[in-house]
Amino acid sequence: MQKVKKAIIPAAGLGTRFLPATKTVPKEMLTIVDAPIILYVVEEAVKAGIEDIVLIAGRGKHAIEDFFDTSYELEDKLAKDGKEKLLERVTRIRDKANIISIRQKQALGLGHAVLCGLPIIGKEPFAVLLGDEITMEANGEPNVTERLVKSFEQTGVSTISVMKVGDKDVSKYGIAEVEENNSGFFKVNSLIEKPKPEQTKSRWALPGRYVFDNAIMDILQNAKPTLNGEIQLTDSMKILCEQRGLNAMTFTSDRYDAGDKLGYLQANIELALKNPELSKELKSYLHDLVKTF
Repeated sequence: MQKVKKAIIPAAGLGTRFLPATKTVPKEMLTIVDAPIILYVVEEAVKAGIEDIVLIAGRGKHAIEDFFDTSYELEDKLAKDGKEKLLERVTRIRDKANIISIRQKQALGLGHAVLCGLPIIGKEPFAVLLGDEITMEANGEPNVTERLVKSFEQTGVSTISVMKVGDKDVSKYGIAEVEENNSGFFKVNSLIEKPKPEQTKSRWALPGRYVFDNAIMDILQNAKPTLNGEIQLTDSMKILCEQRGLNAMTFTSDRYDAGDKLGYLQANIELALKNPELSKELKSYLHDLVKTF
């Protein structure tokens, strides 16, 4: 069975929900505590055994490429001052993975962004991690991408993560219609992109973690624009499901939609509470703040 050693991280969105901050700063570079959103995503991929990470970037996203590049002056200064640990998270990633950037020249949707990674992916299976979604392993379990990778390598069937959402959130996500059971490992029957609640009985949403058989690249090459005039990844996933099968897995990891203002704030608070340098004082502050409500 083929090993999953490559991943695509689409990071070409305009970040309009965070304007004016994202006029010059990519939303993926907004910080969660002391690290940009994109670093958390890349770290998840590396922990899952990914070696080649393809960033699909748009115009004005040079900051992402620069972040993962070597900064000779800064690193030399920190080394002389004995402060190398301040950049340890970034240098550790550089040592473990190849970061490759590809420009998405037109904003033609998530499906098109994934297809842009074809020159690097070739004929291999690959993971896709959305660049503004953060998932953090919990209870000592493997992270979401690692579990998807293991599932694919054991079954040879493309596997996606799913989470339960309420009626009001159905139209925000791609929705997987699955054969439900109590195991949390489902067979997918179909998918629909951002449906109205009455258009599907399923409440299993796609939170942005996938591992695909390379056959989806062939499907994407023949895909046509649909919803919003974009090439939707969900449409090609539906065809993949019909032709080769598709599995879905639930997860217990903490998950934050860092591309949403509320989700971004929640991620900052909850991850700061897990930070030993901040947790004590932040807990005290929040405790006092709650009293004023």
